[in-house]
Amino acid sequence: MNDADVSKQIQQMVRFIRQEAEEKANEIYVSAEEEFNIEKLQLVEAEKKKIRQEYERKEKQVEVRKKIEYSMQLNASRIKVLQAQDDVVNSMKDVASKELLNVSRDHHVYRKLLKDLIVQSLLRLKEPAVLLRCREADLDLVESVLESAAEEYANKAKVSPPEIIVDNVFLPPAPSHHHAHGLFCSGGVVLASRDGKIVCENTLDARLDVVFRKKLPEIRKRLFGQVAA
Repeated sequence: MNDADVSKQIQQMVRFIRQEAEEKANEIYVSAEEEFNIEKLQLVEAEKKKIRQEYERKEKQVEVRKKIEYSMQLNASRIKVLQAQDDVVNSMKDVASKELLNVSRDHHVYRKLLKDLIVQSLLRLKEPAVLLRCREADLDLVESVLESAAEEYANKAKVSPPEIIVDNVFLPPAPSHHHAHGLFCSGGVVLASRDGKIVCENTLDARLDVVFRKKLPEIRKRLFGQVAA
């Protein structure tokens, strides 16, 4: 084999090696490109997932805030409604309380009422001796019915007439413009056992409070169409 043949073979070998190298390099490039694209796709998908999760988290936060705000507004509205209802009910009680003042103006009717209140109190206490407290303005009327009230109680309870001691400390006077915010009493009496352990408050104001509390569900139902809880 002469030099020309050797040179030719060497060139062929070089071309083969170069071709192999180029093919291998191309394979490496294609493989790297594929891996890069796969990794890029994975990174993009991971970022998309992260963005979706963040969006969903924020969307849930917004939804929770909306529900909280709605609940707060609903509660505020309910409180306003309840407050308005209470204002109406309280205004009715104020009107009724003012009407009580008219009861004591008719002495004939009020005198009989005082006697009935005293008898009722005696029946509740069932004591042989009691203390009675009234308004100073009612003292004469009260003293005028004490004996008949004691006898009526004795007949009903089948006992001896009790001793009724009128206290020298009086109940507060009726409300007036001069004492609009002070203690007041629209009328009636308060009876107690001699030791003060048992008390029967039978003033007109106390009776109104009792009736009002008892009738409050019915009042609310008539006014607002439902019974308050």
